[in-house]
Amino acid sequence: MSRASKAAGSGAASGRLFVVATPIGNLGDVTFRAVEVLKAVPLVAAEDTRLTRRLFARYEIGTPLVSYHAQSSPGRAQELLEHLRVGRDLALVTDAGTPLVSDPGAELTAAWTAEGGVVVPIPGASAVLAALVASGLAAARWSFEGFLPRRGRDRRERLARIGADERACVIYEAPSRVPATLADLAAAAGGQRMAAACRELTKIHEEVIRGSLDELAAAASAGAIALRGEFAIVIEAIAAGGSAAKKPDGTEQASMAEGRARVARLVASGTRRADAVREVAAGTGLDRRELYRPD
Repeated sequence: MSRASKAAGSGAASGRLFVVATPIGNLGDVTFRAVEVLKAVPLVAAEDTRLTRRLFARYEIGTPLVSYHAQSSPGRAQELLEHLRVGRDLALVTDAGTPLVSDPGAELTAAWTAEGGVVVPIPGASAVLAALVASGLAAARWSFEGFLPRRGRDRRERLARIGADERACVIYEAPSRVPATLADLAAAAGGQRMAAACRELTKIHEEVIRGSLDELAAAASAGAIALRGEFAIVIEAIAAGGSAAKKPDGTEQASMAEGRARVARLVASGTRRADAVREVAAGTGLDRRELYRPD
């Protein structure tokens, strides 16, 4: 009997919700444990059953599938919760990667834990970690921002926080928005800050383009980066040698201009000037008194 089967038959009053990571591209990246669980549970809730069937066909998994995604009705979530309440296990998968990480599943998981239910993580392939590794940028400390807001104040504020953060940062982006996002990141974080645009990780057309944010933004605008597939953008940590920490000789004036521009953007978004100066100074190492002065 598999470990998943033993868990299901352990006498628990309610079922277990297995949150199962699936490959982000290459189907060979699924774990033995994930296959074992997907075969053992009585039902799998999938973001797109058509895509999940490809994985099932590869590993000869015959478990029944039901659709569960961001647009599913509240009634579908209640059906799945009832399935768990009567003591039957359930596996949750999305199209790629781990459910809840920029993917559906948070509401179902939160509802089940609120009832005291057991959630079992089945880790596996991760686009975030794959991008960090492939980028070649030092990233002992990093943040994950997922998809940025598309427009407006929320986007400006998020970009400002990323620009002021000393840690490396990973974001996801749709291909059509990559040029604009790279340009916005260059403006917010400094054009000389190093980054990597990672495209189609683990797939046939995997590609990692490295350079400064200015260089990547220019390459994307010029069509030198293929705007197809799924993108993860990694921005180097300042403490690891990013542009705000170490500037080549003769670039201090440009650096201060960038810092003042970031202060202006924060103020325009509603941040108090003193708080904006403090945030930019902390993130860039620029002199706070100089940041107060107008250009």
